[in-house]
Amino acid sequence: MDGAQAPSGFKADALAQIPAALKSVVDQGTLSGIVSLVWRKGEVVQVNTIGQRDIAKNLPMERDTLFRIASMSKPITSVAVMMQIEEGKLKLDDPVTKWIPELGGMVVLEDATGPLDKTAPAPRDITVEDLLTHRAGLAYGFTSQGPIAYAHEEKLGSALANPLGPDEWLQKLGELPLSYPPGERFHYSHATDVLGFLAARVDGKPLGQVLQDRIFGPLGMVDTAFWVPPEKRDRLAHLYEYGVDGKLKDVSFKHSDAPPAFEGGGGGLISSADDYLKFARMLLGRGEVEGVRLLKAETVDQMLENRLSDEQRGHGFLGMPFWVSQGFGLGVSMILDPAKHEWMGAGGHGAFGWPGAFGTWWQADPANDMILILLIQDSMALGPEAVTAMQGEPRPTGRVAGPMFQKLAYAALG
Repeated sequence: MDGAQAPSGFKADALAQIPAALKSVVDQGTLSGIVSLVWRKGEVVQVNTIGQRDIAKNLPMERDTLFRIASMSKPITSVAVMMQIEEGKLKLDDPVTKWIPELGGMVVLEDATGPLDKTAPAPRDITVEDLLTHRAGLAYGFTSQGPIAYAHEEKLGSALANPLGPDEWLQKLGELPLSYPPGERFHYSHATDVLGFLAARVDGKPLGQVLQDRIFGPLGMVDTAFWVPPEKRDRLAHLYEYGVDGKLKDVSFKHSDAPPAFEGGGGGLISSADDYLKFARMLLGRGEVEGVRLLKAETVDQMLENRLSDEQRGHGFLGMPFWVSQGFGLGVSMILDPAKHEWMGAGGHGAFGWPGAFGTWWQADPANDMILILLIQDSMALGPEAVTAMQGEPRPTGRVAGPMFQKLAYAALG
């Protein structure tokens, strides 16, 4: 019936347009598959499973399919640190050198794109807040330009599949110059990886165990970890790259026989739609979901306050005017101007989240009591200067699924 109401105030006919639209993207051959989820006012309103998680084996996407969520790991790591702050183990203005002496005595490049031997001493140590807000002055090779981008790749290796242990990795990181003085500007970086290793040292256990004890166990997130055990591997969506030849190439990570030594809190987690929904609902519930409280309400409010100055928001991000409509708090971004945000998606004032490099995306919207999750596995280049190389190029075709999903979901709300 045209215009009939679906659950939670959605228009049924409008909501029904979402699966067909997402299927049209997969049918173009630019993505292997999609899992999307719409939650509102206490109920899952719609789940779509489209395409395949493994093309070679002809295995379909399913509701419990596992995805490498990349930087969707960052809000989770940030919550663990905020729990430690509530317990008095850390303070936002603490210098991280108290626990990570490897980052003491850092130097800063005179020019972020210039020679590595032209530096000056950092004016102060990196703080916990600097890490949470990506204002530590650290870098990623793929978000940087010039010699520092290549130095990162050479010294640290891959941003995601790293063979080093935390201690060795931190030692090598400390030998690289900072791109900017701590606190000066948002520069997307390994900051949340450092944050994860900080959390591990504070609790005296590996980060995977910290997250299991503090977040995954209490919330019942049974499928979220830094490693996929053999019995779950058939459920893992393969990672594909859409090539210039118009074909999908399987570029999946190799499986390891045990959890990795490098548990990257900035991008190493694997999860599912329903698992991540539990985490998102906890934040939307201001620290509590289904009777389980991880954080005080005021702590979550603190996380969701924009901490970037107008000057800091004036800089582009990944080659886009990202901050025109958004701000960044402690581990998540938030929409400050919904009207200006329409160029890249949809959401109410204060809607928050953080995406992942493989196209995974989520958003929790307090104004509309809604959570949207979209999971795909679309590989992007993460080598030195990758973001610079992408600027001016059209967005990978399959990624139109993200803003399409957002706009259709909000349109269904009227």
